[in-house]
Amino acid sequence: MLYFYRNYSPFGTLCSIGPGCRCIRVFYFWEGVFNEMSRQKFFIDGFNVYHALAHDARYHKYKWLDYSKLASLFVRQQDQIGDILYFTALANWDMQKVNRHKVLIAALKFKGVKVILGQFQKVERRCRKCHQHYYTFEEKKTDVNIAVEIMKSAVKDEFDTAIIMSGDSDLVPAVEAVKTLFPAKKVGVVIPINWRAVLLKQVCDFHMRMKEKHLQASIFPDEIDLGGGIKLSRPSTWN
Repeated sequence: MLYFYRNYSPFGTLCSIGPGCRCIRVFYFWEGVFNEMSRQKFFIDGFNVYHALAHDARYHKYKWLDYSKLASLFVRQQDQIGDILYFTALANWDMQKVNRHKVLIAALKFKGVKVILGQFQKVERRCRKCHQHYYTFEEKKTDVNIAVEIMKSAVKDEFDTAIIMSGDSDLVPAVEAVKTLFPAKKVGVVIPINWRAVLLKQVCDFHMRMKEKHLQASIFPDEIDLGGGIKLSRPSTWN
């Protein structure tokens, strides 16, 4: 049986007490293994989280997001976080977006997050109203990259629990494959804020919801000192 404890603290401090504490972390436990260490590996769908934030103007300020900190809020004190993989692509038709994104990527790499890039592809579409053809850009490879990395990691026995941060139902087959081939391993999902992820919830062993309190606790400082006189500054449009 799986138990959820969702307790929060305005200070973001860790508490292992469980019910009754006011910890910002989300705890999940399987009956009978309350004290066992679990190797956790995170697979973050960058654009899925980004679109969840972009969808609501109230959350735009959270685009300057430290995913390593965010991931830490969804594990227990005794668990070990291995790799945190961040999957994304650069919007090469808009250099301002690219430059902002590269600053975030540099900040994430500084925190030890591994970045795996996909790509955008120009595709032709037809408007349902005016029936005119037009071109737009569609992100490619991200869901495939996530699926491949989850399976590779399972084969290499790099995790006990894989945690996907996404609401994309395209990841369902990958989750089902891991659960079929490696029944001892667990797969969970952190659902981006205001997303539903109905199909992913159905196939995963557990689910947790990203809330604004998690985002508030996971923002990078406005300026990050990389050492050697190199600093990264928060993009002004993300304030």
